[in-house]
Amino acid sequence: MMLRVRSRDGLERVSIESPQITVSQLKTLIQSQLRIPIDNQTLSTNQNLLLGKTPADLLKFTDMASPSTPLSALNLSHGSIVFLAYEGERTVSGPVFNPAGSFGRKMTMDDLIAKQMRVTRQENPHCELVSFDRDCANAFQNYVNETLVFAVKRAGFMFGTVSEVGKVEVDFIYEPPQQGTEENLVILRDPDEEKLVEAIAMGLGMRRVGFIFTQTISQDKKDYTLSNREVLQAAEFHAESGLKEWVTAVVKLEVNEDGGADVHFEAFQMSDVCVRLFKEGWFVTEIAEDADPKLSKMKKDVMVGVQDTREVDNDFFLVVVKIFDHQGPVSTTFPIENRNVPVTLRALKNHLDRARSLSFVKRISDFHLLLLLARFLDLSSDVPALAECVQRQSAVPEGYQLLIESLAVSS
Repeated sequence: MMLRVRSRDGLERVSIESPQITVSQLKTLIQSQLRIPIDNQTLSTNQNLLLGKTPADLLKFTDMASPSTPLSALNLSHGSIVFLAYEGERTVSGPVFNPAGSFGRKMTMDDLIAKQMRVTRQENPHCELVSFDRDCANAFQNYVNETLVFAVKRAGFMFGTVSEVGKVEVDFIYEPPQQGTEENLVILRDPDEEKLVEAIAMGLGMRRVGFIFTQTISQDKKDYTLSNREVLQAAEFHAESGLKEWVTAVVKLEVNEDGGADVHFEAFQMSDVCVRLFKEGWFVTEIAEDADPKLSKMKKDVMVGVQDTREVDNDFFLVVVKIFDHQGPVSTTFPIENRNVPVTLRALKNHLDRARSLSFVKRISDFHLLLLLARFLDLSSDVPALAECVQRQSAVPEGYQLLIESLAVSS
């Protein structure tokens, strides 16, 4: 079995025997596999652990404080995420490998070529183009422009459809819990919330198609397209998706000819070799504060042109994708999740009152509204059924309508 461990260093994996092992045994495995001493580990299933600033803050997370608690009692199973906080520095050793030409071994030319990892520019993307629903793109960029004023980073997962010819249409953006600063962005993924998102997307006939994030004003002065940290994060999500048309989009401010600032969208795919390097663990994932952000460091030599190197210009990993826009099937007028102001049932009542002149299915045809409703519905049946009504624009069954209206009234 495998557990995912999210810390300040990103997402890592720990192999375990079964969910019957205890918290104490898990800490021992983390010590042996991730090289973090047991006494220095604070574990929790609550993502807010990573927001703790002081040792006193960490003491508030007690769900995994008892060493004898079995993981099964915490609803942890294969693929679950555990959050880990620790202090101090950490050294991650590189891969163990035998150099070519070991005694008693003959190397053929094919062997030598197979051992080389060549990094070249990929000319053509697997994605023909990406088209953004105008409303969802505006809702995202307005928030980072007017509320966050591009001072801290922000991100979301893009959902939509992929055509047979590789055209990606983005119809809504889900913004997960996250912590952004000027230079860094930590996605505090919530598995339970993501299950609701996936169920809604399935009912709408859509899927996860990409990752979108912003660069801050301070980054505009740097001479790179994507930083090494951004390459790592984009490659991680691209590799996780298993979708060859997966798109990475960047939103930033650019100075125009009049000296003003314009919001600018760019879209890329991470190259095939970039995704392969990430999957096979070639990237150095611990980035020093003084590291050049436009270079990604490798654990072993790669060949760029005719030169062996362990530093690769990030632009080698980017494949430009053309951008279009369209008007998608769902609206984006309902308050959006995981922002500064929590979304409550009061927002549901206000939204339904404002849209009273529309048919009921039109009034609920908004992903962010469906996500709020999904918290009160059965994940396996009700959520996809209600989303399917929105997809088909068919009449909402009376039972669902009464439930939704009662939730609004209860606010």
